[in-house]
Amino acid sequence: MAAPPAGATAEAVATAAGAGAGEPRSPNQRAWARFRRNRLGYLSLWLFLAMLLFSTLAEVVSNDRPLVARYEGRWFFPVLSNPPETALGGDFATPTDWKDPLITAQFDKPGNWRLRAPNPHSAISTDYFSKEPDPAPPSARNVLGTDSQGRDMLARLLYGFRVSIWFALALTAVGTVLGILAGALQGYFGGKLDLTLQRIIEVWGAVPELYLLIIFASIFEPSLLLLLILLSLWGWMGLSDYVRAEFLRNRSLDFVKAARALGLSNRQIIFRHVLPNSLTPVITFLPFRMSAAILSLTSLDFLGLGVPPTVPSLGELLNQGKANLDAWWIIVPTFTLLVITMLLLTFIGDALRDAFDTRKS
Repeated sequence: MAAPPAGATAEAVATAAGAGAGEPRSPNQRAWARFRRNRLGYLSLWLFLAMLLFSTLAEVVSNDRPLVARYEGRWFFPVLSNPPETALGGDFATPTDWKDPLITAQFDKPGNWRLRAPNPHSAISTDYFSKEPDPAPPSARNVLGTDSQGRDMLARLLYGFRVSIWFALALTAVGTVLGILAGALQGYFGGKLDLTLQRIIEVWGAVPELYLLIIFASIFEPSLLLLLILLSLWGWMGLSDYVRAEFLRNRSLDFVKAARALGLSNRQIIFRHVLPNSLTPVITFLPFRMSAAILSLTSLDFLGLGVPPTVPSLGELLNQGKANLDAWWIIVPTFTLLVITMLLLTFIGDALRDAFDTRKS
């Protein structure tokens, strides 16, 4: 094979060497190949995706309502739409309580049957017929026990993890878009615009975030949307600095100057040439930003400034564990779930960082 030309970059040499050996040719393909070679990060990604899918289908896995029911020749799908008691032989036109002994007796009759979820408890249902005082320890009825209000711990963990993970995904997406937008404007145009935005970021970063959250929590009813808006106001600033630095470096390279000489507009140059070459810090920081979002929501819920009481939350479970230190089945599974989630995201982030580092092969 001929020697590489003088001044060729390590990435170009690797591309030339790999082209003849069946290696991926594009930078993204090579990054994915390096990511797959990191077994810990690759396995962590699949485990995290499995946990995300499992929690997203929480109603199918853990629910006090059956998935499918057949009563006197009629089919019902209570997991999607809970029928009234009158449709199942009850006396009231209220939504069916599937733990009611009367309803249970109806499905003990021949011809009637129901398919229950693997864990027959939802996140908000309470077993009024339990003889154990709450919080109750693990038993055959409740695999991980119950919390201080008699709700199934396994269901609370499953639904609470879903709330945390999807909130983290939404907050990461919003913060990433805002951070890329602010960093791109600063880095590409520079000058007075860059200086003005930098001063605004410095002033806004000095605003006490926790105090503002406390004020809004006392004025408005807590909700996930309110938290998402408030946390997004600060969540973009850390990422914008890295995007700004990448744009400042890439805008002076030869391929950008050539594109500008060919008459391409600023919009075309940014989205076609500069932005794709500036996404390395964005991608590598995504798992760590998700970890920070999960911890932020958990901390706010622990302090009572997060989601409403009716929404299952990992932070609320930690608060219950602090108030009931003898009930180990509350604090230990919740803490373990948080630790495992943080570790998986950290391993994924480390693997992404190594995958996009062209100095490593």
